Order: sequence, then structure tokens, then C-alpha cells
Amino acid sequence: QVQLVESGGDLAQPGGSLRLSCAASGFTFSLYGMSWVRQAPGKGLEWVASIRSGGSDIYYLDSVKGRFTISRHNANNTLYLQMDSLIPEDTAVYYCKSSDDVWGQGAQVTVSS
Repeated sequence: QVQLVESGGDLAQPGGSLRLSCAASGFTFSLYGMSWVRQAPGKGLEWVASIRSGGSDIYYLDSVKGRFTISRHNANNTLYLQMDSLIPEDTAVYYCKSSDDVWGQGAQVTVSS
């Protein structure tokens, strides 16, 4: 069964940090590019970051550059998103997805004092 399961969502204060994880199973994780996509309350889906299968090419949404870091551990079939210097505008449900359009269930991130 092809599956992506996010974890690590939580409430954080502005300026704080969180790390999201996405555990993959049921497919050869190392062969696929992976992305993080978010959906803020009342808004549409917004792409956040992507990483190629080998991890060498990485891309970010301008508003998260310098604050977020996407990474992957192919041996552990896991994708990560390190989020630092969080701001309230980062509040959203964060989804991981594969390049062949498999999606996780989402992790809630709330940034508030």
C-alpha cells in the first residue's frame, strides 16, 4: 500500500521552530522527487519546497527561503521540513507529496503567541 504519513505538526510561537517528517512506504522512495505543499485557513494549496530524488536539487517558495529547509533520508524513506523563524503566516496544514502525486494526510502547523 502506497502511503505517506506526516508528523511533527504543533503549535509554535512566532520566531520558533518545528520539524515536520513524512514517512513513506509501499514504493521506492529514493526514485521520486518529493515536495511540501501547504493550505492556510480559507486559502488554496500553496507549494512550499521540493527536492529531487537524489537530494541534489532543491527549490523553495520565496517567502520561506532562508527559514525552511527541506531534506530527505532515502535509507529511512523519510522526508523532512525544518521550519525556523516561524511567522503567523506559516499557519497551515502541511502536506508531503511525491512527484507521481501521492499525498499524505496533512499535519497542522499553528504559529501564534
